[in-house]
Amino acid sequence: MKVNYRDVREDPQALEEMLKLTRGLRKVPVLVEAGQVTLGFGGS
Repeated sequence: MKVNYRDVREDPQALEEMLKLTRGLRKVPVLVEAGQVTLGFGGS
């Protein structure tokens, strides 16, 4: 499994990508696996 960590506080391009994936929500972490986007930690 390949994991990419992107710090949206330090990387404006990563922030833009995150906002597109989350439809504007600023909630982390954003997990993308096989095209499925999951926001936040499970259960929180």
